[in-house]
Amino acid sequence: MQNRPRRPQFTSRTESGNTANVTSAIGMEESAGRLRARRNTLFTHTIMWVTGLICIALLLGSFAQAWSNSRIAQQVQQERQQLQQLRDRHNHLVQMEKRYKDPAVIESEARQQLGYIRHGEQPVVIVSADGQGQQKPPAQQKKPIQGNFWQEWWSTFFGK
Repeated sequence: MQNRPRRPQFTSRTESGNTANVTSAIGMEESAGRLRARRNTLFTHTIMWVTGLICIALLLGSFAQAWSNSRIAQQVQQERQQLQQLRDRHNHLVQMEKRYKDPAVIESEARQQLGYIRHGEQPVVIVSADGQGQQKPPAQQKKPIQGNFWQEWWSTFFGK
């Protein structure tokens, strides 16, 4: 290390005569290099903070975009499932349409579900062992019309 004469760090106001760089609290002046270093440090810190804030903003923006993309992907998946269900339902209905175009199927359904018979046929009622017969088809079951409707209504709402 070289031995140089050390300059005093702090000089009084009266010794230097330059009062432009004097700190008011201590009453001592700062050197030009120290002021430049302080300005450079402040500039560097400012640049670092601004850069950090920009990075955080970009990071938050990318997270928001990723979240939005995942929501859209979920919606697309749900819509695809719904579309598949609708296609299955459509295919089922097309098959049912083809099935019911056959006159034999129509006749069979009319006989089984509605109890229809052809003109000239006689309906057959099968009686079980306990003596109760199979109910007649709905087209043939009709109650006789009675004049006391209010009694039926009374028993329906209030019991017997």
